Parts: sequence; structure tokens; C-alpha cells
Amino acid sequence: MKSNLILLSILCVSLFSCVKKDDPIDANASSNAKVTFSNFVGSQPLTLQTKWYNNANGDSFKVNVYKYYITNVKLIKSDNSVYTENESYHLINEADASSHSFVMANVPEGSYTSISFLIGVDSARNTSGAQTGALDPINGMFWTWNSGYIMAKFEGVSPQSTSMDKSVVYHLGGFSGPNNVLRTVTLTFPTTMIVKKGTTPNVHIDGDVAEWFSFPNVIDFAQKPLLMTPGKDLVNIAENYKDMFKVNHID
Repeated sequence: MKSNLILLSILCVSLFSCVKKDDPIDANASSNAKVTFSNFVGSQPLTLQTKWYNNANGDSFKVNVYKYYITNVKLIKSDNSVYTENESYHLINEADASSHSFVMANVPEGSYTSISFLIGVDSARNTSGAQTGALDPINGMFWTWNSGYIMAKFEGVSPQSTSMDKSVVYHLGGFSGPNNVLRTVTLTFPTTMIVKKGTTPNVHIDGDVAEWFSFPNVIDFAQKPLLMTPGKDLVNIAENYKDMFKVNHID
């Protein structure tokens, strides 16, 4: 009996020693992290040009063009230290599936609990004239050297619109003073994101187009069908959509 117990103990120790342990996180190492945006109208996936939706005012609408800038992206660790992406300018264009996600390189290994970013283009780049990449005027998101960038763009149609062709067009611009439509968003992760060598975690973020037209400023397409000049109306929409994002999951 004693011999059997000794053999059993040796076997247990052997089994536990064979269990693979997770690789430790190296604070001096780095890896990649991915962010993916999916757009919805309420609970329905956004479909351009064909699908009808309703806003908080009860107006029906279709979406033809939908774009917005995600910039100045930061990842916050559990110890509150921050990773800031270098040259952090991304244009999410619903018509271009390849733009819906981006990869951040050289993210320090560690445990991350939230993400922060700016909806729009910061004032420094707005006053730097036309640029390249996501900020290239060819993307149709640049006004002039004086007015700067369109931070977010919505174009569609609605039977309730009072414009000649029933269009609804909102181009949000303005980066200073009372006309500033830039909004910072901070989202807490539902689960901790672990960044370590050999893996690329993917943060899935959902955006709700319906938030453009609801709380705290309900938008009536008959009263406000075309808004393309910096001012109070665009600031109201920015206040609406600043909470349109949520983290769905991380894989």
C-alpha cells in the first residue's frame, strides 16, 4: 500500500509538471493589437443605399454615404499607464470594408482595460493643410485650409426631408471655440485585453448611426435636412453621437 501511494504521488507530480503554463508577460516586449468597427442603426446592421431605417423623430431614411475619423487612439492598462498610437489617423468608410479595421503596432505587452480615441481630426492637423493617407483630400473629407476636415459625414434620403431632392446631408466640421465638434470617447473593455508576443487581440467596437439623431438633441429631417456649416446645429449632432460606440467583445 505504501509503495502504491509513493508511485501515485510521483505520477501526480509528473502530470502537473507537464501542464503548459502561459508565457509570462514581458513589460519590455511589444506586439500588435487590432481594432474593428461595425456600424448599425439601432440593432440592425447598416446597409448602404437599399435599407430603410427610422430615427428618434419617427422620420424614415436611407444612408448613402457614411464616414468618420477615429484618431489619437490610446490603450489604457490596468495600472493606468497609457499606450498612444503613433501617427494615429484612421478613416472609417462604410463603403470600404478594408477601412473598418486597423492594426496598432508596437503595443507594450500587458493587460489593458479600456480604449480612448477622438471622433474627428485634432486641431493641429486641421491647421496643417492638405495631407496624405487617411487625411488625403481625395477621401472627400477635407473642406479648405481655413475650415479643415469633415470629422464625420452622413448623406442619405428621407421622405420627410424638405430639400428639393429629399436628401439629408450632415457634414460635421469645426475644431475650435463654440463650433468645436471634436469628441473624445473612452470605452471600458468587457474583459481584459491581454497583449503578448505571438497574438493579436481584436477589439470589436459597434457604432450606432441612430445616435446622430436622438438624445439629447432629437433631429427633425424636415427642419434640418442639410447641415454643412460649422455652428450650433453640428455641435448638437456631435453631442448626440459622442456616445454612439460600445465595445462588443474582444477576441
